[in-house]
Amino acid sequence: MGERAELPWSGDEKTLLLGWLVFHREALARKCDGLSAEQLECAAVPPSNLTLLGLVRHLTDMEAGCLVWSRCGGPLVLPYWSEAHEGADFEDVADANVGETFATWRATCERADQLIDESDSLDAVGGGDGVSLRRDLLKVIGEYARHAGHADLLREVIDGSTGE
Repeated sequence: MGERAELPWSGDEKTLLLGWLVFHREALARKCDGLSAEQLECAAVPPSNLTLLGLVRHLTDMEAGCLVWSRCGGPLVLPYWSEAHEGADFEDVADANVGETFATWRATCERADQLIDESDSLDAVGGGDGVSLRRDLLKVIGEYARHAGHADLLREVIDGSTGE
C-alpha cells in the first residue's frame, strides 16, 4: 500500500476539515490499491456482503449527495443508490465495472472539491439539503471514518495487508 496522506497540524477550520477529507479518501484508495476486480468484489468477512468496491460505490453516493447535490440543488441523482434498490451501492458489485466505478468516484470527488472551493463559508447553505457546508463535510468525513475499519478488515482478509 502507498504512503498515507499527511494531515495538517494547524490551520483554520476549513483547512483542517479538508485535510481530514483528503486523508480518508486516500486511505480508501490505498486499501483498494493493487487488488484485482475479483478481490475488490470479494465479500471477505461472512456473513456480511460488504466489499471494498461496495464501499467505494457507497462513498461515491455520499460525496454526490452531501457535497455535490447539497451545494447545487436540483434533482438528487446518486450514481448507485435508488429508491427501487436502496442497497445497490453495496450489493450490485458483481456486474460492476471496476475502472468505471473508480473513475466515477474520482470525478465525484473532484466536483465536490470544486464546489467546496467555490463556497464562501462553511456556514454556506447550498441549494439541495438546506444545511451548511460544515455539516455536510462532517457527514462525509464521518462516513469515510466509519467505513475505514471495514476496509481494513476486508483488505487484511483478502491478502493479509494491514495498516491504516
